[in-house]
Amino acid sequence: MAGRKKAKKELTQEEWLEQALVPEAEWPYRVPGNWCWTRIEFCCEDFFSGKSPKYSKEPTPYRIIGQQANQRYGIDLKYIKYGTEEFTLKQEDRYFLKYNDVVLNTLGTGSIGRSNIYKYEHRMLTDGHPFVFRTGSKYSPDLLYYYFQVNETQIINSANGSTNQKFLSLRSFAKYCIPLPPLIEQERIVARIESLFNKLDEAKKKTQAVIDSFELRKSAILHKAFTGELTEQWRKAHGVGLDSWTDKTLESVCYSIFDGDHMPPPKCNTGIPFLVISNVNTGYLSFNNTRFVPESYYNALSDTRKPKYGDILYTLVGSYGIPVVVDSEKPFCFQRHMALLKPKDVEARYLWYILQSKAMLQKATEIATGTAQLTVPIRGLRKMKIPYVSRVEQIEIVRILDILFVKERKVRESAKIVLKQIDLIKKSILARAFRGELGTNDPAEESAITLLRKIWKESTQNF
Repeated sequence: MAGRKKAKKELTQEEWLEQALVPEAEWPYRVPGNWCWTRIEFCCEDFFSGKSPKYSKEPTPYRIIGQQANQRYGIDLKYIKYGTEEFTLKQEDRYFLKYNDVVLNTLGTGSIGRSNIYKYEHRMLTDGHPFVFRTGSKYSPDLLYYYFQVNETQIINSANGSTNQKFLSLRSFAKYCIPLPPLIEQERIVARIESLFNKLDEAKKKTQAVIDSFELRKSAILHKAFTGELTEQWRKAHGVGLDSWTDKTLESVCYSIFDGDHMPPPKCNTGIPFLVISNVNTGYLSFNNTRFVPESYYNALSDTRKPKYGDILYTLVGSYGIPVVVDSEKPFCFQRHMALLKPKDVEARYLWYILQSKAMLQKATEIATGTAQLTVPIRGLRKMKIPYVSRVEQIEIVRILDILFVKERKVRESAKIVLKQIDLIKKSILARAFRGELGTNDPAEESAITLLRKIWKESTQNF
């Protein structure tokens, strides 16, 4: 850094401006006439990469922010690590983070390009991977943070290294082009962005609440279905009383209930799909990323362990209590962490819906064994009782539930689309902000080149 400042001092103002201003031929796009294009190094009072620390195994006053702590939505202090006293006391004051420093992740496929503003008063360092940009009075730290956000993809694409381990070079990144509005315009842009983002965040919060409440609404609907409330009018119209409802065990309404083969299945590259819990944990059958077993292994299984169209799979271990209707004629087998229910005196989708209810999950929890990983025993599953109604009322319950859940899923999917649109709108706002298109710019104000001249003057006076 000292060498860079020395080089500035030796240049005349015009020579320094020639380095600071990006030639028009290199402009990424046009900006308002009183703005200019410069480079990150000329907008910062200081910038540096952290020091590779010596960590302490015990919590100490010397905290260090690394890649993991610098998450997308704020620097998460619960992920900080601690440095040794020997290491931290040797660091120059310059390397301790200051309020409003912009921190940029520079390493790793999953986190490179993520940025945040340091909004704490803690005395804290960064490890050797994040870059720190200290703008001072030269450039709004909030605006720099937003610029890194809107250019995250370009930042990632500019990284060096292999696909698995990308990294940024501080020297190269300091040359990165950045639009420079006048200081007062920077403040107006930030205020406008935050005003628009606050409204969008409120809309996002409400939309997310619709998605999050889906399971609550689903649980309430299923409760009404299997306590008789949903078909109350149907029973009145058909002269059927609630006394027609009874409880029956699962084994009494199924031909058989068996878990998967307990012997480790032979593996092969092709053959019969072998499904595990990850193939059904969405509540629907999936043949994506399946393992395979030889056809001879499948043929040797008993019919009680061969799923057929209309059967029900039910998870028993870990993510237990998830029922799945077998809606495919495709032959497959499954691991022993699932059970196969073959319906006899019950509609498959009625059984599927009832096994999704909170009451049935509670029953499964009550009989589950184990500590680290709960397991629903197959014998206990067979004895679990369900509300049982006539076949015609089962069909009516399924019909009503199908209609209600189609509507619920449409609402949830629409909400998910709105969330994506909100994120796209935010990106659009940031893109327009750095083109001067938010209606905040006053062309009569002094040019940003005047700001650059002030920066040059301040830098030369610091010697």
